[in-house]
Amino acid sequence: MKLKIAIQKSGRLHEDSIKLLKECGIDINNGVNRLKTEASNFPLEVLYLRDDDIPQYVEDGVADIGIVGENVMLEKRKNALSLLPLGFGKCRLSIAVPKNSDYKDISSLEGKKIATSYPLILGDFLAKNKLNSEIHEISGSVEIAPNVGLADAICDLVSSGSTLFINNLEEKEVVLKSEAILISSDQLIPGKQQILDQLLFRIQAVKQSRKHKYILLNAPDENVERIIRLLPGMKSPTVLPLAVKGWSSIHSVVHEDDFWNIIQSLKAEGAQGILVTGIEKMIL
Repeated sequence: MKLKIAIQKSGRLHEDSIKLLKECGIDINNGVNRLKTEASNFPLEVLYLRDDDIPQYVEDGVADIGIVGENVMLEKRKNALSLLPLGFGKCRLSIAVPKNSDYKDISSLEGKKIATSYPLILGDFLAKNKLNSEIHEISGSVEIAPNVGLADAICDLVSSGSTLFINNLEEKEVVLKSEAILISSDQLIPGKQQILDQLLFRIQAVKQSRKHKYILLNAPDENVERIIRLLPGMKSPTVLPLAVKGWSSIHSVVHEDDFWNIIQSLKAEGAQGILVTGIEKMIL
């Protein structure tokens, strides 16, 4: 029995999806122009599909699970379960207008024509803000709509903002913040659910490792207790005596964001030889 996972055949989520599976210890033969492949060391079959088709394949049971942008999942509105965010493919669905437009606030969209590939998400946003705007649904090259007189504004995915800049547009309203998510059929048989649980365990371990760093430092013994209070770690730091009398080596795990907030405090307490390294896997 194999669990079938659908991932993007090409595009912004493909490489990160493959990378995640490999970080989970799953060996995949990612051949060129292949529609599907199987893992050699885990009961997983990979289907390569168009991003927009993945929710439908999961709903129909052709794929058991899938990696897809949250924006696609919300727009397609298929019968599939959203299991967890994956931390990559981050972007936002935003409304942008020409730089020379007289835009003051969101009320400026009243009565305007907005071009988008996400009519359902945009419709919900407009309804929530009690705006009567005309939605013009188009696929591809949404950003050129204002320049050719097709619309007054656009609602499209934004990452770096370079495409908006090139087309003389300014981002004004964020409709949705999105990232890659793992979705699942709501009718998995017990055997496949067990395989999915194993995969989820591995994914969580990889995700946790990305948020934390392993830190090693040397400190005078008289300052160890104060340094420990700065480095709580997963339970408590590991303290080992050094060959040099009066000094100890302290090992701990810290959240990446916290490290930069406490580095000066560590140095002030006499910490020396501070080393920080990544963590490959982290099991809580």
